[in-house]
Amino acid sequence: MFKHLLLPTDGSAASELVIAKAMMLAQECGARVTGLHVIQPFHVFAYDVEMVEDTKVTYMAQAEARAARYLAAISKAAAECKVACDVLSVADEHPFEAIIRTAKARECDLITMASHGRRGFKSMLLGSETQKVLTHSNVPVLVWR
Repeated sequence: MFKHLLLPTDGSAASELVIAKAMMLAQECGARVTGLHVIQPFHVFAYDVEMVEDTKVTYMAQAEARAARYLAAISKAAAECKVACDVLSVADEHPFEAIIRTAKARECDLITMASHGRRGFKSMLLGSETQKVLTHSNVPVLVWR
């Protein structure tokens, strides 16, 4: 079935719940997992409060520390399930593009990710990285709710 799963995480509660499910799937399939966190570049004018309060150096240091925490959760879950796993973080303005590009570069045959379940105006305003991945990816995508 599947041999290599890409597991993007943004550190949200929804993403955290997907980690255990993805590890169970990988274990059942005998697949390996690549964990991914996408760091958005620093902007002076931004929607993220942390970007406005910090300098570029401070923001990147904190973003990399967050990425390490999020990816450590994936590595820990993989170790507990005895699933082969590697993790990486990349910086990209558009997380969905980084997810798709990483899936292709790492030869993943499934992207498994969370849906945050936003609807209506909030969904229009914030967008959905999951929806964008679904729309643009040639690699199959499994969405967990």
